[in-house]
Amino acid sequence: MSDTPPITATASATASAADSLISIINGRVIDPANQIDQVTDIHIQDGKILALGEAPEHFCAQKVIDAAQQVVCPGLVDLHVRLREPGHENKGSIASETRAAVAGGITSVCCPPDTDPVIDNTAMVELIRLKAQTEGVARVYTLSALTQQLQGEKLSEMRELKDAGCVGTSNALYPIKNTLVMRRALEYAATHDITVFIQAADPWLSDGCAHEGEISTRLGLAGIPVSAETIAIARDLQLIELTAAKAHFSQLSSSKAVQLVQQAQKAGLPVTADVTAHHLHLTEMDIGFFDSNCHVIPPLRTQRDMNALREGLKSGFISCITSDHQPLNNDAKLAPFAETEAGISGVETLLPLALKMIELQNMSLSEVISCLTVQPAAILNIPEGTLSIGADADICIFDPECYWQVDREKFISRGKNTPFHGWELKGRVNYTLKSGEVVYSL
Repeated sequence: MSDTPPITATASATASAADSLISIINGRVIDPANQIDQVTDIHIQDGKILALGEAPEHFCAQKVIDAAQQVVCPGLVDLHVRLREPGHENKGSIASETRAAVAGGITSVCCPPDTDPVIDNTAMVELIRLKAQTEGVARVYTLSALTQQLQGEKLSEMRELKDAGCVGTSNALYPIKNTLVMRRALEYAATHDITVFIQAADPWLSDGCAHEGEISTRLGLAGIPVSAETIAIARDLQLIELTAAKAHFSQLSSSKAVQLVQQAQKAGLPVTADVTAHHLHLTEMDIGFFDSNCHVIPPLRTQRDMNALREGLKSGFISCITSDHQPLNNDAKLAPFAETEAGISGVETLLPLALKMIELQNMSLSEVISCLTVQPAAILNIPEGTLSIGADADICIFDPECYWQVDREKFISRGKNTPFHGWELKGRVNYTLKSGEVVYSL
C-alpha cells in the first residue's frame, strides 16, 4: 500500500456484503481537478470515491485492481458524440456507441440535438435518458436544439429542456442565417444561464467538402474557405458581447479562428472552445488521392492551421479535445469524395491521439488529461471529470507506454470509418469504471 496519508469521506467505511468495495492500488493517480499527480491508491464504496491513500479502517476490498505502471485518472468526458439513436440505428446505437466509448476510457458523452426526431421537446430528452439507463454503459448527456427542428426560425423551449436534463443548447451543423434569431436565442439562453454550443460556419460559404486551397483546386473539389468559419465566429462574438451569453465554439479548424477566440477571451467574453483530435493530427495533405476517410466538417486545413490549433491547446485558449464521433455505414465512404458522408469514428482513438500532444507540444500528462476530463465537465456543468472524495467513481486506467496499432475491424463501434487505420499509437486503456463498476477491461 502507498504511504500517502488517507483522504476519506465522512461516512463510515463499514460495508455490508452487498456493498461494492474496490481498491485500485499502485497506480499513478492524476486528477487535474484537485492538482493530484502521485502514485497512490483509490478506494471505492457504493460507486463513489471513498478514500485516496491508505484504506480506511475496517475497509476490506472485494475486488483489487493492481494499476502498477499505469495511469489512473477520471473517466474521460467527450463533448461531441453522435450515438445515432434515435433515427439512424443502422449506423450505431446508444448501446453500441457507449460500449465503444468506455473502451476508449470515456465515461461521459454529450449528444448533439440533430437526432431524428430532433431533441427539441422533453419527450425526446426522456427517451434518450431512459435508453441510456437501460442500454448504455456510459453517461449520456444531451444538448437541446437551439431552434425548433433546427430550422433556424423559431426558438425552442430552452428553459423547459434544461429542466428536463439538457446540459446546453446547440443548432448542431445547421447555421442560423437570421442574425436577429441568433440574437434572441442568445438572450434567451443568457436569461436562463444556458451555454450555447456553436459550430461556426457561414452557410453561404460552406457549400464544399474540402479546405479551399491548392489541394482542393488540384483535386477538383469544391472548397470551404477559412472565412466561412471566421465570418460566423466574428458575427456571433459581437452578439455574445451584446447579450452576455455563455458560448462554446465547437471544433475550431483554423489559425484565424483561434485568434478570434483568443482575443474574445482576453476581452473578458464568456467563451470557450474545443478542437477535435483529428484536426490536431491531419491536414488537407492527408486527403491524398481522394481518401474519403478524411472527409470531415469542418474540413482538414493547412499545416499552419494545425500548428495554431496545437498551440491554442497548449496555451489554454482551446480548453478541450473532442472526438466528434460520427459512426457511418461501410458504404458511406465508398462514393466519390464529394458524395461521401463526412465524419470519423473517433471515441476509441481519442485518448492516444490526445496523448501525442505531450511529445508534439511539450504538454504535461496532467495538462492533456485536464483537456479530456475536468475542463469539458466544467463546460457542461456536470459533476464528472474528478476523483474528489464522494464523487462518482468514473475512472479510466491506461498504460501510457503501451504501443498498439489501430485496426478499424477491431473497433467496438459500428462505425469503422477512420483515417487512422494502421497508425501506431501510444497509450492504451486497460480498465474503465463507471460508478465503481468495471464496464470495460482489455
